[in-house]
Amino acid sequence: MESKNLASEKVRLSRWQDRPSADDYIKALFTDFIELHGDKLSYDDKSIIGGVASFHGMSVTVIGQRKGHTIEESANVNFGMTNPEGYRKALRLMRQAEKFDRPIITFVDTPGAYPGVEAEEHGQGEAIARNLAIMSGLKVPIISIIIGQGNSGGALGICVADEIWMLENSVFSILSPEGFASILWKDSSRRDEACELMKLTAQDLYDYKIIDGIINEPKGGAHMNPEEVIAKLDEMLYERLNVLSILPKEVLIKNRYKKYRVM
Repeated sequence: MESKNLASEKVRLSRWQDRPSADDYIKALFTDFIELHGDKLSYDDKSIIGGVASFHGMSVTVIGQRKGHTIEESANVNFGMTNPEGYRKALRLMRQAEKFDRPIITFVDTPGAYPGVEAEEHGQGEAIARNLAIMSGLKVPIISIIIGQGNSGGALGICVADEIWMLENSVFSILSPEGFASILWKDSSRRDEACELMKLTAQDLYDYKIIDGIINEPKGGAHMNPEEVIAKLDEMLYERLNVLSILPKEVLIKNRYKKYRVM
């Protein structure tokens, strides 16, 4: 059982500005990465990075949510809050991955989908829902890794997977603790109390069988020794991709469906 203070500390670490981002992991884990842009409908949402890469000689599609390390970087990627165009870009890349039989790896890190009026006018809910529906039936292996915050439908839009893994100090929840406290108690200052009630830590979610595994971090968080975390991710991805890639496609889809029905 997580203590209130420990759960709150994990939320703090999941938001840490120096924490490795999707860009950092893509650069370290994959070779020959070719970034692809745009949703072929409107524009290129920079909060989503995605493209084709090589992983230990295997062609893969990689998609990640960007947060940025500085105020300027964060503003450029909308602080990791994806617009509908970003989810449509991700879906375009995932459909391409299925066409060319490439496994999909996603890195989740978002405070939530962008809640602005323009995003709603452009079909935010529909874009996320379509991703959930299509991802559930894709005939290629999908592994999602929550590397920081995994909040709300903003996370789920790229997180319907055969396996979900979390870094030790990442969180996965229906919304932010501040939002939870504001709704439940009309008092966002009770965020620490909300952190405990929400059961949003990797340890809680593994116990509840929501996620499939935890990647341990060095003391103080992933930013204290990124190379150590990258090495563990590399080992996990290599092992799990080799296991999932030999499953018949119909078994892959059946197991994924069962996973989310149980959840």
